[in-house]
Amino acid sequence: MKAGSNRRVALLAALGGFIIGVGVCVRFDLLSHGRAVSLFGGDGSTASNPPTVAIPDFADLASHVSPAVVNISTTQEVKNPHGLGGGPGGGPDDDDQFQEFFGPFEHFFNMPRRPFKARSLGSGFLIDEKGFIITNNHVVENADEIVVKLSTGKEFKAKVVGRDAKTDIALIELKGASGLPFVKLGNSDDLQVGQWVVAIGNPFGLENTVTAGIVSALGRHINQGPYDNFIQTDAAINPGNSGGPLLNTKGEVVGINTAIFSRGGGNIGIGFAIPINLAHEIVPQLKAKGHVTRGWLGVMIQKVTPDIADSLGLEEAKGALVADVVKDGPAAAAGLKQGDVIVEFDGKPVVDSAELPLLVARTGVGKSVRLKVIRDKETKEFTVKIGELKEEETAESSGTTSEDLGLAVQTLTPEVAENLNLDKSVKGVVVTQVEPGGPAAEAGLRRGDVILEVNRKPVKNAAAYQKAVRELGKGKSLLFLVRRGDNTIFLALKPPAS
Repeated sequence: MKAGSNRRVALLAALGGFIIGVGVCVRFDLLSHGRAVSLFGGDGSTASNPPTVAIPDFADLASHVSPAVVNISTTQEVKNPHGLGGGPGGGPDDDDQFQEFFGPFEHFFNMPRRPFKARSLGSGFLIDEKGFIITNNHVVENADEIVVKLSTGKEFKAKVVGRDAKTDIALIELKGASGLPFVKLGNSDDLQVGQWVVAIGNPFGLENTVTAGIVSALGRHINQGPYDNFIQTDAAINPGNSGGPLLNTKGEVVGINTAIFSRGGGNIGIGFAIPINLAHEIVPQLKAKGHVTRGWLGVMIQKVTPDIADSLGLEEAKGALVADVVKDGPAAAAGLKQGDVIVEFDGKPVVDSAELPLLVARTGVGKSVRLKVIRDKETKEFTVKIGELKEEETAESSGTTSEDLGLAVQTLTPEVAENLNLDKSVKGVVVTQVEPGGPAAEAGLRRGDVILEVNRKPVKNAAAYQKAVRELGKGKSLLFLVRRGDNTIFLALKPPAS
């Protein structure tokens, strides 16, 4: 057969699911559970259509909101520790090796230390027509001068009205402004994972950049402080976006873009925003007083790990474990003790210890609240009159401790206590050695820690400690009350199986 004929007879025609060749009819079917299933439909029928996903268009939203988003530039005079000028844009501060070379000469010749101007960029958003702006505290903290630039290019000088470092929220005000566009604040409690969100800001100095993504997670704790409760998003957030708005599809602000997780300084799809409902609570106080007044419970808390839960006989690893009670504080007056596990505060469940500081902080000073606590496997209730937080009194720690546990201890003598800056009346055993990679090390125990209790029983010396450890049931976790510096923490450790 000729080549031309071969090409002609190789004609393929799809008709009713058939492929027709040269005198051969082939139907492409798959067998499924003993029956033929066509690739073109279930049993020869038309395949069902997939659901249509509508991709939102953010053009109108961006056009409407962008005029209320501002660029913030700050200037701060920095004393140059090396005395050679430098700073941003050049000089020895940009190169440690350069400074390493010139440093000795500077010291020898007693060269003057010249300050330089450090500049930084951030974002913010107008919340009323008079020029009040919400941004991050870290954008304006320690600034000597703040200049705000609108999307029109017009610039204003601004002053700080109030700042709150604990939540990283600040309120600033434009001087001589009026009739300005402003955003609408939404309700961040309505957010759900998977919803579309839009970020607008000044990343890397690129003004009014709009990016979109989804809510990746809610209630994230990223070790930024006791009031962590971040919205996680994959909308591109970069340096310079700080203080800018995170918006829902209605154009309402639901978050304040604050931080990113990055290995190289740029966006990798993990950004964090402060829920706007937190700003709802804080901004009125910043406007009225310049600072925030918070409730105070007077306890040091830590997370309840599975090992700690096992040691305390709890059914679940939840709640906030009281590691210490501040003397003469509200909790002490109400009768709370070390080892209590707070599982409910003012009618709200406490599942994770990180939830408690925010619940307490939001409670009005002087208000009496009911606490539900597990003590010695029994549920008890206490009424606590909330005090005013003067300094940070809450802390979180994680677990540790025990035998064939990879540690050595000795009785805490008055002399050793003095060397550790402890009161001579403190009784316990001091950790003198922790085996690298051993159970104690993995649990977090450190050399210099003082073990005060083992499984809720005081250990006044090494003999009492060894006895408490030997009495441990096989496979059971040990729970230590540990003094570390000025704090006490509980550390739980499960001995290796033998």
